[in-house]
Amino acid sequence: MAGTSGRQGPVYNPATGAQAAHVDFASVEEVDAAVAAAKAAYEHWGRTSLARRTEVLFRFRELLAAHRGEIAELVTAEHGKVHSDALGEVARGLEIVEVACGIPQLLKGELSTEVSTRVDVATIRRPVGVVAGITPFNFPAMVPMWMFPLAIACGNTFVLKPSEKDPSASLRIAGLLAEAGLPDGVFNVVNGDKVAVDRLLEHPDVRAVSFVGSTPIARYVHSRAVEHGKRVQALGGAKNHMLVLPDADLDAAADAAVSAAYGSAGERCMAISAVVAVGDIADDLVARIRERAEKIKIGPGDDPASEMGPLITREHRDKVAGYVDGAREQGAEVALDGTGYTVTGLEDGHWLGLTLLDRVTPEMDAYRDEIFGPVLCVVRAESYEEGVELINSSPWGNGTAIFTRDGGAARRFQTEAEVGMVGVNVPIPVPVGFHSFGGWKDSLFGDHHIYGSEGVRFYTRGQVVTSRWPDPSDGGVNLGFPTSS
Repeated sequence: MAGTSGRQGPVYNPATGAQAAHVDFASVEEVDAAVAAAKAAYEHWGRTSLARRTEVLFRFRELLAAHRGEIAELVTAEHGKVHSDALGEVARGLEIVEVACGIPQLLKGELSTEVSTRVDVATIRRPVGVVAGITPFNFPAMVPMWMFPLAIACGNTFVLKPSEKDPSASLRIAGLLAEAGLPDGVFNVVNGDKVAVDRLLEHPDVRAVSFVGSTPIARYVHSRAVEHGKRVQALGGAKNHMLVLPDADLDAAADAAVSAAYGSAGERCMAISAVVAVGDIADDLVARIRERAEKIKIGPGDDPASEMGPLITREHRDKVAGYVDGAREQGAEVALDGTGYTVTGLEDGHWLGLTLLDRVTPEMDAYRDEIFGPVLCVVRAESYEEGVELINSSPWGNGTAIFTRDGGAARRFQTEAEVGMVGVNVPIPVPVGFHSFGGWKDSLFGDHHIYGSEGVRFYTRGQVVTSRWPDPSDGGVNLGFPTSS
């Protein structure tokens, strides 16, 4: 439905640079209306049987699978990522839906009998109520599906505030949920900006908030939501390192670095943005990465030949390019410079070519900041210990990886790296749906990671029931057949 606030935001086609649509921004009153609808729906949905909830989720799963191509096209049109990346994004969201379809097993409680004479104690999980999700532009289909399937499976109702930069995927998903039979008000979408975000964070009827985005905003969301008495999981940014030891398969490491650094144009919180080359392998590794990066075809996301698309906005493209220029000024070697890249016929698109910075040091801005673009930094370390110290000195702790043939080194790394998700010869260690996703340090604010078992715990409250029933042999209850006298 059209907004009434009178405020709007542009939605661009990143490949052309042209505005393709606009999105109405919700007013405080419109956010309140969505929350009110969710609260009213919770009175019924929170008591709906697990069988009924699962039935709806299974139907949604089938509809989502049938329409995955359509949703991927919406993602490509508004985000810019290539179609194969967009399809992969939908597939990862579908994985969480499938986990949510198993909610009867996930919500099983615990029971202890005869804890005292004729006393039993049961622990059960109850839904929280109205919950909100605030999601970023880089995965407009997947990240909402990291949240709402488990939330509604657990009996909550949901209000989603997607990114205003690429809102269409969320709206189409809402249509599929309705088609699957989800009752009105259980899932709601409000488009908007900080006005909508702040209202969700302060609204007294919103019991919990899930957020994915940059670290400064994650910190803000966590602080404001906690201030208003809500439980919060706020996932922030990252600077993910890939430690390459001298014994590693350098071809495999170079392949991994290119895919992990430049996939989705580097606009993902699990991108590898810093390769730490240990020992005397750095020159060889840089040459192999550059050789592969130079072959990547950049173009519009709807071109099947494209392997990487544009960045989301012109402003973001220019910001990323500024880090490349700054790194050069601060002493880094620009082994591959993508700042001048353009696509013939689409010169106004938000293009930035693959960029490789060598001999980067921890003092440089390109190393210290989350760039969120197709820029890979190579840092040289003399030893394994120096490499681990670099990783652990980072304020972020989202993901990391080690490339080695030595099992002992890999085992040591996974115990010494102060990072929430660790890959061993796996560059992007994003957990499958039945484990949980989340980092440490400034990559996560709150106590719970997202989806998996921690997602179920976040979207439910534990309740303990202690009961005693009189035994019929006490004489207080007659279990015989009724008689008439």
